[in-house]
Amino acid sequence: MHVLVFDSGVGGLSILEQLQALNPELQYSYLFDNLYFPYGELSEDALIQRVRSLLTKAVSELQPELLVVACNSASTLSLPYLREALSIPVVGVVPAIKSAAMYSKTRHFGVIATPGTVERAYTEKLIADFASDCKVELLGSTLLVKLAEQKLAGKSIQLELIREALHPWSTLEDLDCVVLGCTHFPLLKEELQLILGQAVRLIDSGEAIAKRVRHLLQLDAAPKIQAKKMEARAYCTKTSTELGFQQALQAYRLTSLQLFS
Repeated sequence: MHVLVFDSGVGGLSILEQLQALNPELQYSYLFDNLYFPYGELSEDALIQRVRSLLTKAVSELQPELLVVACNSASTLSLPYLREALSIPVVGVVPAIKSAAMYSKTRHFGVIATPGTVERAYTEKLIADFASDCKVELLGSTLLVKLAEQKLAGKSIQLELIREALHPWSTLEDLDCVVLGCTHFPLLKEELQLILGQAVRLIDSGEAIAKRVRHLLQLDAAPKIQAKKMEARAYCTKTSTELGFQQALQAYRLTSLQLFS
């Protein structure tokens, strides 16, 4: 069975990795809209229109059995429109606020995401529904998204830039969980952990998404044992010839990058 994974950039590879680990028997395609990257800086109307138009065409041409929108910014806005337009299941990625509320002992945790995700009513509703008894710190950063892209392309990352992005939290003492509310951020997990400290638990949505996909496709409870991941196809919306980036895609067993327009 074929699953299409979508993001504005390479952050969705953190979701693809979890999908491949739990569901290795599936065929995957990865589509990223680098022509409009980063989504966190688009207006809500522009983002909805772009995602709906691009993914309606992609599903028609690539014929997946299921679509994973591996982008928090796109998921918090476009899921209702995609589910209305498409006949296949659509799985979105939203900040793991429910999980953080479950794990936090101090009842004080943080959410780092794109500025758009932080400001959306959807995020406020997640906090109201699942973390009303917690103090939740929200931090929006486009810089971290761009640093994650650079890291995956093989470029060195200055730890001081990440420290600067997290500076608003530098005086917080009892923060015990941080939600990685953008799929790019697990790519910076090591650096974020160094700055936030080992006592802070970093939470993302990857494993939960992989389990949800397995359930929706009605696969066996236990995944098939495979020696290696199946190769996946990669598509972008703007040509990229950067060598480090090509090597990073190969690390996820993504075959030749093709232009999708």
